Amino acid sequence: MLSRIKRPGVIAAFDVYYRQDGWSYAAAVGLDDYTDARPVSVYTGQRSNVRPYISGEFYRRELPCILELLKAFPVALREIIVDGYVQLGSKPGLGKHLFTALEGCIPVIWVAKSAFRGAQGLPVLRGHSKRPLYITAAGVDVDAAAAKIRKMHGCHRIPTLLKLVDRLAREHAGEKRE
Repeated sequence: MLSRIKRPGVIAAFDVYYRQDGWSYAAAVGLDDYTDARPVSVYTGQRSNVRPYISGEFYRRELPCILELLKAFPVALREIIVDGYVQLGSKPGLGKHLFTALEGCIPVIWVAKSAFRGAQGLPVLRGHSKRPLYITAAGVDVDAAAAKIRKMHGCHRIPTLLKLVDRLAREHAGEKRE
């Protein structure tokens, strides 16, 4: 019976979309469990004057957007899922910077759609896809993080709610994905 009791707080998945005009549009969905098919909450936000993209320094561009949207959650977060990597070889990536900004209090799981040279992502196959997702983590064992992403709702490579948060960020920016 105790195993069915949910831990307090929600799991939050974030994504950020950038437009050419210097604006960023962030979206986040809250879920109670990794198997959820629908979010329990949805948040969006926008920022102007976003820093330009610099290879290996993506955190300078995306971290302020995520930290700003984190303020919208009225409940404690249990874990965070974001697109990208915790480490880029020996350099800290966006994941490590986010984990540090949160003072190591909230585990962060990173789900990358492609391999990054020098990054140590654990490959995870979902659905019938032959292309893996690459999982890295801070504050939680990477094998445990990979198991959580494997069990997320959806029969495709990209879990249902990660696909949703990507779409919400794009739609909030006024962009339609073809």
